[in-house]
Amino acid sequence: MSAQELTEEGLRPLARLGIKINACSLSQIELIAKLGFEGEFGLRWNPGIGSGGTKKTNVGGPASSFGIWHEKLPEVQALVSRLGLNVKRIHSHIGSGADVKVWEKAAELTLRIAAVFPSVTHFNLGGGFKVARVSGEKATDVHAAGASIRDSILRFHASTGRKLHLEIEPGTFLLANSGAVLSRVADIVDTGEAGHVFVKLDTGMTDILRPSLYGSQHPIVVLPDSETHAGQVNCVVVGHCCESGDLLTPAPGINDELSERALSTPQIGAFAVIYGAGAYCSAMSSKNYNSFPESPEVLIGTDRNIQLIRSRQTLDQMLQNEHPLV
Repeated sequence: MSAQELTEEGLRPLARLGIKINACSLSQIELIAKLGFEGEFGLRWNPGIGSGGTKKTNVGGPASSFGIWHEKLPEVQALVSRLGLNVKRIHSHIGSGADVKVWEKAAELTLRIAAVFPSVTHFNLGGGFKVARVSGEKATDVHAAGASIRDSILRFHASTGRKLHLEIEPGTFLLANSGAVLSRVADIVDTGEAGHVFVKLDTGMTDILRPSLYGSQHPIVVLPDSETHAGQVNCVVVGHCCESGDLLTPAPGINDELSERALSTPQIGAFAVIYGAGAYCSAMSSKNYNSFPESPEVLIGTDRNIQLIRSRQTLDQMLQNEHPLV
């Protein structure tokens, strides 16, 4: 694991469990040595370049605080040697962009770092393989990226005689389009001919924050309640929280700019489905904002069996950690 924040209190239980730790800064290296960590130890590097669908998801380059800056390599070598640490893994993660050439460059730069640590056996390129959720979005060509990275590792082996075990973290790639948010149309309002038709859903940033935070695009389908309402209307879809930022149809990459969608003519009470919600949605949502409870979650198996995997949060659960003033 790699942690932006790693404290002595947080590291001790990880050490007891044998968790594999990547140090992300010089101070984390010193902390790991101080606690006598004997598990598998790695270093997360910032190779100097990044790639992201937006600036907020670009976690490499000089504008990113993640990982050890690549120019500190001599300093890290000296520190690791002085502390007697055995580096087994070199890790980098540059973000969630789709440009294969950036992935190629990041792999090459990270392998150069691996070359100076003879004890390294594992090479981790992180995740961030961009998934297309809507038509027109560019996804990472994983076959092209994989072929290029394979070639880089083979060249590394040819020049060093060392075989590295490649690790990737394809969470979003596997899960992004496996989930959906099922909601209902709560209200419909408009701001006149010069304005917009707003479709208000009974969900929002409390369940799916990506549109509000990143300007991310998610397919939205309104299910008409009858054939008489099967036409389409251009509308802006918004969430139920008390701020204009709870926007479900922003302009691509611009989280505070309204963008209309052509949807089946909505009626209050109709179902609306937001697709592409399998990754970084429930886990990243602004839970309990405006006192909305966590929504229930169900899992649909390959046999179409439906299983409840999380219950709706109750009011008592929302309040259980609060204490009355005395």
